[in-house]
Amino acid sequence: MRDLSAGPRVLLKRLRELMAEPLEPQERLDRIVRQIASNMVAEVCSVYVLRSDGVLELYATEGLNKEAVHTSQLKMGQGLVGTIAASAQPLNLSDAQAHPAFRYLPETGEEIYHSFLGVPILRAGRTLGVLVVQNKASRNYREDEVEALETTAMVIAEMIATGELKKITRPGLELDLTRAITIEADAYNEGIGLGHVVLHEPRIVVTNLLNEDAEKEVTRLAEALGSLRISIDDMLSRREVSQEGEHREVLETYRMFAHDQGWVRRMEEAIHNGLTAEAAVEKVQSDTKARMMRLTDPYLRERMHDFDDLANRLLRQLTGFSGRAFDEGFPTDAIILARAMGAAELLDYPRASLRGLVLEDGAVTSHVVIVARAMGIPVVGQAAGVVALAENGDAIIIDGDDGQLHLRPVLDLQKAYEEKVRLRARRQEQFRALRDVEPLTKDGKRISLQMNAGLLVDLPQLVESGADGIGLFRTELQFMIASTMPKLEEQESFYRNVIKQAAGRPVTFRTLDIGGDKVVSYFRAQEEENPALGWRAIRLSLDRPGLLRTQLRALLRAAAGAELKMMLPMVTEVSEIHAVRELMQKEVQHLSKFGHSLPRKLQFGAMLEVPALMWQLDELMAEVDFVSVGSNDLFQFTMAADRGNARVSDRFDNLGKPFLRILRDIARAGERNKTVVTLCGEMAGKPLSAMALLGVGFRSVSMSPTSIGPVKAMLLGLDIDQLSAELNAALDDTRSSEPIRALLVRFAAANNIPV
Repeated sequence: MRDLSAGPRVLLKRLRELMAEPLEPQERLDRIVRQIASNMVAEVCSVYVLRSDGVLELYATEGLNKEAVHTSQLKMGQGLVGTIAASAQPLNLSDAQAHPAFRYLPETGEEIYHSFLGVPILRAGRTLGVLVVQNKASRNYREDEVEALETTAMVIAEMIATGELKKITRPGLELDLTRAITIEADAYNEGIGLGHVVLHEPRIVVTNLLNEDAEKEVTRLAEALGSLRISIDDMLSRREVSQEGEHREVLETYRMFAHDQGWVRRMEEAIHNGLTAEAAVEKVQSDTKARMMRLTDPYLRERMHDFDDLANRLLRQLTGFSGRAFDEGFPTDAIILARAMGAAELLDYPRASLRGLVLEDGAVTSHVVIVARAMGIPVVGQAAGVVALAENGDAIIIDGDDGQLHLRPVLDLQKAYEEKVRLRARRQEQFRALRDVEPLTKDGKRISLQMNAGLLVDLPQLVESGADGIGLFRTELQFMIASTMPKLEEQESFYRNVIKQAAGRPVTFRTLDIGGDKVVSYFRAQEEENPALGWRAIRLSLDRPGLLRTQLRALLRAAAGAELKMMLPMVTEVSEIHAVRELMQKEVQHLSKFGHSLPRKLQFGAMLEVPALMWQLDELMAEVDFVSVGSNDLFQFTMAADRGNARVSDRFDNLGKPFLRILRDIARAGERNKTVVTLCGEMAGKPLSAMALLGVGFRSVSMSPTSIGPVKAMLLGLDIDQLSAELNAALDDTRSSEPIRALLVRFAAANNIPV
């Protein structure tokens, strides 16, 4: 291994000086290629830049015909230059014209040159162009010359990334870095977001490329690697990291990469070839990422994310960078882009400026999505590769209705979405006008429309939406966004604040529903093969009575002098309700003994999510004051279709006969037992499915605040008796094959009901 020779060192220093001089872009590029050619004793040096149409255009040259600049073009994959761009790999040829990919461009006059060295201009693994040197004599360029050219390509990459070359791009053309991109993603929360990109983990830009002392930089790298390895070992040794499972597998992958000698050797070689430790990390990261991005194996592409994250951790160790996405000014129309993030991290951003959230990973049921939905911002997920393609400040549109993402959209598309947003705003205005209108159906039946909530940021929407109350308050969200277990006093203060802000409207608190996909960092849970059917919700709470009793005590104290409505999640047997009642009674006695005020009225309810309760309906309703159907879980358990699995989640229709018959049985059981029955799943928030719920007998539903207006508009024009007659006849007809959804659509159209 040898240090970079004096010539390339001088070249890098000179290039840095050129970047700092106040030059016009074309002059700067011309002087850069002249400097490279002179230093490397090359007769030709050329820079090709990738345009948004996939064409590589000659932007500057020393040695070829000057008239070819901005005229000579090669498509991606075409010729030697196009091959380098497509493969993101250098080409070192002693006789370029003998290579099968060689393509002659007569306007350049390059036919007299034989030796050819071309390297991709990379940034974050993405090809931005190609840098080439050529000589008349046949020769292979030395390894240190290849390294020198790759290093100088990093300088040009930053020049392209800053947008400097936009000034010399011909009218009507765009560079690839600024091209419009549409990505098909998954819709996680409805709405349209127009704004500008804020990268949740800002890209670390290395500005100090050239080292003065290679051994000192190798030592810096070794120390940073040592700290990185210790931090990974520390994470793996923590009690909350289970001995098996996906979380541990990711950390084990990190440890494998961190100890990989090939990775370390490549970084050390880059240092000995003249780079600082951080520039070496960035160069090896970009080279590796460029290769891995072109792989088709999904497992290897997933490992790319692990490697990329590890390299970024190492860069932060070396640079001391600990900034957040909004340390340097925050746009008023921010759309956050992240590979993944926690719920608490989203709440760190200024709410008034958020217009949307984009996740490369995550699922519709992940914690951060639940919080984003509560905040009322559109969300799309599974947006593959978007973080690498975006830059802070890029214009972006996300469509939470159709699951699309438009990065750097063209003007016509932007105008179309602006009109779509205006139409949505007009519709919302119409819905807001219904806020104070009594939710009475056309045939005079009063429907209770309530909203779902889980955070204090939700509470203002109680008044804005015109909801009758909160039909589901998810108490677990307070636990999910906290770094430690909320103490009794913290829980009590939180619940009291909720009751106060509700200002007399009823609030139904659901006791802690953690476990399954709702994991809290400070609570050690066992890895389960099927967590949705495992140790979660009331099962976990009854096995940890101290946890449940603390929450019950906090709720009782917070609701002193007021009405307290609480319900239990994922009840499977009526005996579980008896067990919780006993704990509740103990807490009531404890508070009374020490002179605490109690709620003036206590209503006790249960969630109906487990199909086993269908054969205990009368016993259940004799034990509770109300029942709330959790349609999301009840549907997935009934149909044996995991709602987090895209292959089966849409396979069955919740408006199909089997599920609607189940819901009708529940509503009828409530009627004969004189027990209030409500429904708080996603079905309630869609006008068509809400219409079906009213048709099978429900008179109380709870939904997201933004859904209340559309559902109210639907029910104002609905004759429930007429719908029930048709719907029940169809549900009882075992011979008809017409989908119930089609019947509902036809009924709505015939009666001018907006769905």
